[in-house]
Amino acid sequence: MTSVWTIAVLCLLLPGSVLPSSEFVFETATFPSCHASTIAETKDGLVAAWFGGTQEGHPDVKIWLSRQEDDEWTTPVQVARDAQYPCWNPVLFQPKDGPLILFYKVGPNPRDWWGMLRTSADDGRTWSEARRLPDGIFGPIKNKPVQLANGDILCPTSTEHDGWRVHFERSADGGKTWTATAPVNDGREIGAIQPSILFHGDRLQAVGRTKQGKVFEVWSADNGRTWDAMTLTDLPNPNSGTDAVTLRDGRQVIVYNHTPKGRTPLNVAVSRDGKRWQPVLTLEDEPGEFSYPAIIQTGDGLVHITYTWKRQRIKHVVVDPSLIEEMRNP
Repeated sequence: MTSVWTIAVLCLLLPGSVLPSSEFVFETATFPSCHASTIAETKDGLVAAWFGGTQEGHPDVKIWLSRQEDDEWTTPVQVARDAQYPCWNPVLFQPKDGPLILFYKVGPNPRDWWGMLRTSADDGRTWSEARRLPDGIFGPIKNKPVQLANGDILCPTSTEHDGWRVHFERSADGGKTWTATAPVNDGREIGAIQPSILFHGDRLQAVGRTKQGKVFEVWSADNGRTWDAMTLTDLPNPNSGTDAVTLRDGRQVIVYNHTPKGRTPLNVAVSRDGKRWQPVLTLEDEPGEFSYPAIIQTGDGLVHITYTWKRQRIKHVVVDPSLIEEMRNP
């Protein structure tokens, strides 16, 4: 499958240009609509997944996956389905040890879905039988887990059946057993879902989507066992998914829609402290939906972002973080 490369980025607030490369993961597919991509790095390269079918919530929606081989994305293959209900929000995660994990959800809607898990010992080529997670455990709801220094996998997750409420799930045995925190918000003062986890020395921060028009933040000083009160950042959020990552140089990077309404433009902002965010890139600013980003930093230092392109394709952008100039002092 031939990759189509374009230059599609505008630098907003910093002098000079930052011109990452971009491509579509696929040009044509057997499904007309797709959404909610995820990306991970394995020892054998990048793997991306998303859900696709007639339209979001339709019973024919399945999880599809593509691997990058010799800088080309393979033809999408189906890796998860259900005979009765649609599939939702896949999340790929490669632990330091053990197989690649695919988390996803199955159910009639986000209020009533349940968590599922499959694993791959060959970097996404073949997969184990699907396993349903325990009742009350959903796995990462949209964005990738993190692995803590002690090896624990910490999943950022949320529920929608009793207001929009964030909580966190933990596994100390590679996903075999799980525990969960209580919700960290009441779902009324701030309705929040789909967190991402960031590292700040001995503290963790989670950021994500809300109904209140701003990205939320919440902090933990004990590796995610307990969390402070949730508050709102200055970053706008039009009730659309975000994702964020901590770079190896300590900077925090978030991908989000910098607008109070709609799902364009799609933007990148950078922070040193998780409090003051500076928009630095616009990935898309044309009419249409550009949403639900996923972001990782790979072993070579590059930053990879995937996102929904008009519900028709998944786009993949590669950014060299060294080209993003240092943030100015206030």
